[in-house]
Amino acid sequence: MTALVEVRDLVKTFGEGETATRVLRGLDLTLVEGDLAALLGPSGSGKSTLLTILGTLMRPTSGSHTMLGEDMTSASDAALTEFRNRHIGFVFQFHHLLPDFTALENVVFPTAVNKGRETREARERGEDLLRRVGLGNRIHFRATQLSGGQKQRVAIARALMNQPELVLADEPTGNLDRESAGQVMELIREINETEKTTFLISTHDEKIAAACKRQIKVVDGKAVAES
Repeated sequence: MTALVEVRDLVKTFGEGETATRVLRGLDLTLVEGDLAALLGPSGSGKSTLLTILGTLMRPTSGSHTMLGEDMTSASDAALTEFRNRHIGFVFQFHHLLPDFTALENVVFPTAVNKGRETREARERGEDLLRRVGLGNRIHFRATQLSGGQKQRVAIARALMNQPELVLADEPTGNLDRESAGQVMELIREINETEKTTFLISTHDEKIAAACKRQIKVVDGKAVAES
């Protein structure tokens, strides 16, 4: 299978001198197209730092990071922003929806920002995504009118809006009850199968991890153990 993301000997250090803290210590990782992988490890192991680097929101101290064959470590900030908007989607533990916007407006928002306006094509795609995530009857509901599980479904639809190859999810079910968490994970599995979208999901939930095709464990930021 084709490699989508490759990082080699990745190091990330915060601070300098005696106060320096090395969070990632020579980490290697490959994600292939269509992966559905759980990222495991205790708090402080470097999972969130790794996701932030993979999302091109932070640069590593050293090491290599490529995605779709492009070198992310040498790209300019402007190039990284453009690349991120085209190829990477994000889902967070807290949905970060705009409360006064409707479900559709929240989903279309990233494309509207990129293009400077909301297009008919974007609205049609947004409506289709909301139907696919089971919210066809909530398209014009404001975020404040949705349940926690419904809000997270909107967040997933928003992450898919620009048809990214990679979706990075940081504890996407951490704020949900067991039933809602299971529904969100089933939705992710369906999208992974039908769209071949690659997902990397940081989680502490063993059931969520078991539902993924791969389990990747970060150990002290210096090794990746897989099962």
